Amino acid sequence: MRAMVDVSRRAFLGTLGIAGAFAGGGAAGAALGLWGSPSPAAAGGSSAQRIPFRGPHQAGITTPAQDRLVFSAFDVNAAAFDQLRAVLDRWTEAAEAMTAGRPVGPGDDDPAAPPSDTGEALGLPPSRLTITIGYGPSLFAHPALRPRRPAALKPLPPFPGDRLDPLRSGGDIAVQACADDPQVAFHAVRNLARIGRGVVTTRWVQLGFGRTSSTTADQQTPRNLMGFKDGTRNIRADETEALDRYVWIGTESDQPWLVGGTFLVVRRIRMLIEAWDRDSLQDQEQVIGRFKVSGAPLTGRDEFDPPDFSATCGGEPVIPRDAHIRLASAEENDGVRMLRRGYSFTDGMDGTTGELDAGLFFISFHKDPEIFVSIQRKLATSDALREYLVHTGSGLYVCPPGLKGGQTWGAQLFG
Repeated sequence: MRAMVDVSRRAFLGTLGIAGAFAGGGAAGAALGLWGSPSPAAAGGSSAQRIPFRGPHQAGITTPAQDRLVFSAFDVNAAAFDQLRAVLDRWTEAAEAMTAGRPVGPGDDDPAAPPSDTGEALGLPPSRLTITIGYGPSLFAHPALRPRRPAALKPLPPFPGDRLDPLRSGGDIAVQACADDPQVAFHAVRNLARIGRGVVTTRWVQLGFGRTSSTTADQQTPRNLMGFKDGTRNIRADETEALDRYVWIGTESDQPWLVGGTFLVVRRIRMLIEAWDRDSLQDQEQVIGRFKVSGAPLTGRDEFDPPDFSATCGGEPVIPRDAHIRLASAEENDGVRMLRRGYSFTDGMDGTTGELDAGLFFISFHKDPEIFVSIQRKLATSDALREYLVHTGSGLYVCPPGLKGGQTWGAQLFG
């Protein structure tokens, strides 16, 4: 194994996590007590809700964003590729059980054999657990899957300023587990890794806390680790026209089996928090283009006031030309919008600089991944915020549509 994954246990919530690991290796930083503490929702109410596992689209995309994330990328062992379909079939059965709050397996384990469920989620509610699967470009290099690769699925190009760690990037298969209880999310990915042992190897893992976007109108806009509200203009789950236009793969796809699916982009973005904290409030607001406390654009009074990019003061734009919200806006990108679903992370300290290794695990969904590429190129070269960010991980995956009754991920992928 390349590194150990630190995970908090219920007996030590609020303290540093105790080390654990997914089968086959992988890399993730220390999960601080901030990640391990359950959200208020985990104590009852919405935490007991069960999100349907099957449907026209996979859960975990437009689902109301939960508070915790475990994201894992896996590589398929070439010598065991012929067993991948069976593993995906077993993953389907396990994922459907766990999202319903049931343990993995039949429940009549042989005492002389390892248990079919690892047990750390026994007695816990499902906590709105969703498990979303995606496939990377490298998976379709295998001859058996090459005919089923969508033309748009190719590695993301390099962007200016990237410092990507290959041990935090790519992967044949991605699994996103979101829940309101971190132990439930961890249990989900841990059990899939265990089931896949020998066929898939964990490539990297990222833990996330504190969602940084809202996917429904009734969710309050969260704040990122820079202290600003994030995702104010995100596509919402009830904006069906925008979802069809910018998120869901349609019948124009070269791969009919992917209609109703989407492309998933992930970026691990380290924030240079110490430098940001030394900047003046006024400069921070100019960099973002919003007031820090209210979240309103610099041209408005309320968070949801539309930004007026034409407004000037003394001959200069009120919202600077290099402000983040301007360059990322639909107005500056031919009307294009994206669905975001990111999380904050903290992975301990940078051993070289002695500064926090913390930031944003960016997640977005697209009908066409070129939408992300075009916007990111602009941000990487012109965004005032780039001075405070370092992109250290990256990945692109295609997420198939939701499963029909009785269908499995194996049957869906292999056809």
